[in-house]
Amino acid sequence: MSHWSLRTPVVLIIYNRPDTTREVFTKVAQACPRNLFVIADGPRRERPGDDERCDAARSVVADIQWDCNVLRNYADENLGCKQRVATGLDWVFSLVDDAIILEDDCVPSESFFRFCDELLERYREDERVMHISGDNFLANQPNRIFDYYFSRYPHVWGWATWRRAWRYFDVTMKHWKEVPDKRWLMQVFNSVNERRFWKHAWDSVATGAIDTWDYQWAFACIVESSLCIAPFRNLVTNIGFLAESTHTRHANPRLAVPASELEFPLRHPELMVRDVAADNDDADLFFTNAGLARRLLQRVVRRV
Repeated sequence: MSHWSLRTPVVLIIYNRPDTTREVFTKVAQACPRNLFVIADGPRRERPGDDERCDAARSVVADIQWDCNVLRNYADENLGCKQRVATGLDWVFSLVDDAIILEDDCVPSESFFRFCDELLERYREDERVMHISGDNFLANQPNRIFDYYFSRYPHVWGWATWRRAWRYFDVTMKHWKEVPDKRWLMQVFNSVNERRFWKHAWDSVATGAIDTWDYQWAFACIVESSLCIAPFRNLVTNIGFLAESTHTRHANPRLAVPASELEFPLRHPELMVRDVAADNDDADLFFTNAGLARRLLQRVVRRV
């Protein structure tokens, strides 16, 4: 891949985990983005040692060894997952038109950056597409003739989007709260379990019962009837299943898919239509399994 150069700005979101931050930053450094945004939440004052852990994580990204324009947005106080990511990405998209986004526990393959970079350019003007993901959790897929498909689900363990799409994001879930009749969910989701999952998730973030930002982004993508790009090979591994993690505290082998590489040039789908079969498999994994669905909701707990 030496002939290829990364054009898109990269956003790295960090907090208080220097070890996982180091693994992700190593991959970012190998990609040599020309522009790097670092978003960091502040320490929880009531948690002994959080200051030191936050400082240690920030020190990992202090020394940039390649030619790069670095912009940092560091919170002095703890904002929490919802506000820190939301305000951080609002800041990013006030400055650039597109970005590749990684959190401090999402370790990408080398292919991930080029995959996002090329597809951000290819679909730049296509309002139908709002999200590009590096994730694929579907096991035992047959050999595919294309390298990615179109989905309704915006997985966010390594992803990319445009300013034009981020403008639909509303961390407060205003539209959800203003429409009391939720029967429209029946027109979107065939599965009763999935309707229950999303209703509970969106109720929870709208009322502040859980502290996260990604369900709001899913709401924006789904309500806009957008297409979300997903690779047929998983390109990002989440290493954040740790006891001290904010969300992913318990490992789930079905989600621990190793990252792999793609060959270029990419093989593009011939039609821009949602892959319903792949989405049904995704729904079976995340929503039909009630126990897994409960654990997914439990992962977004308030910091205490």
